[in-house]
Parts: sequence; C-alpha cells; structure tokens
Amino acid sequence: MSLSALEKSILNKSAKIAIVGLGYVGLPVAALLAEKGFQVLGVEIKANRVDLINQGISPIEGKEPGLAEMIKRVVGSGKLRATTDFKEISDRDMVLVNVETPVNDKNYPEYQALRASVSSVGKNIKKGALVVIESTIMPGTMKKIVLPLLQETSGMQVRKDFYLGNCPERVMPGKLLSNLANLSRVVGGDTSETAAVMKKFYAYIVDADIDETDWITAELVKTAENAYRDVNIAFANEVAKICETLGADVWRVRELVRKSPGREMLMPGSGVGGHCIPKDPWLLVSSVRDTDLDLELIPTARKINTSMPAHLMALLKEQAGEISEKKILLLGYAYLEESDDIRNSPAAALAKLLEEAGVQVVIHDPFVPEFTGDIYQAAKDCDAALIITGHSAYAEMDFTKFKECLRSPLVIDGRNLLDRGKMRAAGINLITLGDRSTAE
Repeated sequence: MSLSALEKSILNKSAKIAIVGLGYVGLPVAALLAEKGFQVLGVEIKANRVDLINQGISPIEGKEPGLAEMIKRVVGSGKLRATTDFKEISDRDMVLVNVETPVNDKNYPEYQALRASVSSVGKNIKKGALVVIESTIMPGTMKKIVLPLLQETSGMQVRKDFYLGNCPERVMPGKLLSNLANLSRVVGGDTSETAAVMKKFYAYIVDADIDETDWITAELVKTAENAYRDVNIAFANEVAKICETLGADVWRVRELVRKSPGREMLMPGSGVGGHCIPKDPWLLVSSVRDTDLDLELIPTARKINTSMPAHLMALLKEQAGEISEKKILLLGYAYLEESDDIRNSPAAALAKLLEEAGVQVVIHDPFVPEFTGDIYQAAKDCDAALIITGHSAYAEMDFTKFKECLRSPLVIDGRNLLDRGKMRAAGINLITLGDRSTAE
C-alpha cells in the first residue's frame, strides 16, 4: 500500500489497526479507535488479560471514567478483539506499539519488551504498513534501534516497503481517556509526508493540537517534559525540607508562591512513582552519555525524589523513636491516588527500608487486590500509620474508630491529605510532610 492509499483508508476508516501492548496506554487507545469505527486488533502477551478483554471486561482497576463501559461496548460490537498471536497483524495497515521501556539499576534503558515487540512486528507486517512507536524512548532510539531492527526482521526498507513514525503517549492512570482526547500530541515521521498522514489518523482521537515533526524531536519532547516535572517536584521536596527545618508550612508557602503570575510550584510528597517520571529523565540523560556533556540538574533531581521514602522514615523515627520491632501501617501502595498502578511505588521502597530496620510492615490499598480489606483491621495494634498515596478513602475514614485501632495515635501524612482539625478532634497526632508550623 502506498502512503496516499494508506491516507485514503484512514480517512474512510477502512484501515485495519493493530495495537501491540494492552496496558495503561495501549488498551484505551485501542478502545477509542474502535469506538471511532476502526477495526482494531490488540496484541498482548498476557493471556489472562486477553481473555478478560475478549469478554468485554477491563483488566485495569482503579477509577477510570468511561473505560470499562467503552471496552464492553466495542468488544460487543466486534470492533475490538485481543490476541496473543503476532501472526494476526499480517493484514494490518497500521501497527501501534505500546510497551514498557524501563531503565535498569544503572539507569540505562532496558529495551527487552521493545526489542521483542519490534522484532515480532517486523516478522509479520505486510508491505506498505505504517508502524508507530507510542512508547516513551531515549532520544535516538528510533534511528539507532527501532529502524535497524524493523528492517532486519522484515527484510524490507523504510520509505520503500513500510513507513515508520513515533507519537509518544501522554497519559496517566485515572485520566486515561481524558488525557488521550485532551492533551496535545507530537507526531514524528520518517518523512514529513508520513507525519502528515499520522496527524490525520490521530485527529480521530485527539481533540487538541497535533504537531508534525521528526523522530528525534518527538523523542526529546516527551522525555524533556517528564524531566521538567521531575526537576520541579524535586524543588518542591527541597522546599518542604527547608520548611520542616525552619518551622514553617510548605503548603501555605506553595499557595502564596502560586499567587504570583507566572510562578508555579508543584506538590512535594512521599515519593515519585509510576512508569514515566522515575525513568524518562534517565532516558533523556542516557541519550548523551557517550558524549563529553556533563549533566547535573536532572540526575540531582532524580536523587532528591528517590530519597523521599527515606525522608518519611526519618520523620517516623523523629516522632516514634526506635522503630525496630514496631508495627507500622502504610496507607496506599499504588503510586497514584485512585489507581491500582504500583509501578515504582514509593510505598514499596519505604516498606523495604522499614523491613530492613526490623519493622513489621502492614500495607493497605483499596485498589490493589493484594492489599485490600478492612482498613480498621489493618490498623489494629499498629504503632503508627503513614499515608503514602492520597486515596480519597483515607480522608473519609472514621478517624475516632481509626485511632482506637492504633496502639499509638501517630499518623504521618506524606500527601497533605488529612484535615488537621479532624485529626485533632479524634485525638490523633498528625505530622504532615513539609509542615512544622503547628507541631507541638
């Protein structure tokens, strides 16, 4: 199929689409495209996830407005089907790749899933197909890894036998469908003509700006925007520590800073988790590691944000004294409120630190199946509770009952979730991250 023929099939919605990876990004993309009238095939290596999707059931827990209903609808209409077999993409006109791209313990990109998926796509795509990488990748990955691998495994040449682009995703759990529709996108093509066709395709599901560019620019935009967020969260965390030292309230400071035009201060917190922010800055840094460029700001920000679980542990020791052999409750295991996403969970990092210090750790999370259950039972005989994730359920507890369950009425709030007045009325000693203005 020529690029012009592909464009026509996109415009009349006869183009057949494959989505590789049906996780937090791929599944809502697949559902939205099916909802718009495209025939969509989802390819996923997890058979249990495929089974659920083909039953019209969303495997994603947590609060995702509209997603479960949409999946049920498009599967029922026959517009979306899932499979574990890459061979089924052989009749697909477009293939979108959405797989994880983590970093290893040395903060270098780990591309096992990406390489495996691209290789499988290359072995099975038809001539004239357009392959789009939506995963966030290190700048230079399209040219140095994706393109050579596709050409090698397919035996075909880009721009002659197939087309190649990248359109980095911009979503977060809890807002998957909303983010896909309302956030701008950058489409990078092997040529400007490919980027133009990609723009027309994404216009079906994106109601915001769609900007055409090249591969490297698209790669840089995504990694730079998440590095920007990471640096600014690190700034907020440092100000929080300053406020604790000086006897001030970082939340009041933040409120007043933001009143000045053009001044933004992100929220400090118990840690930065998820798949994106903990690793995307490293993808950006890794792109120039083989050069003489010496980067300091981005790695330092990563160090600060990675240290926040340890800082919460220090707050606990400050209030509770020796913590060895004590029983501590962690409230929230997902990295984000109202979500079941546990990737790079700050609670996991804190739990490990506490266990190494001889603490008996109890974990509760209303969205993570392993840690659901009665919150008051979880709190029974605990020496302190630490809020790691800002789930609304924790702000809506019966605090008098909660306090009666604890052995010691100490709560450390790492998300500024709890109301100080309610805690005082319930007889709970509340310590909020970044706030020493009202500490006894």
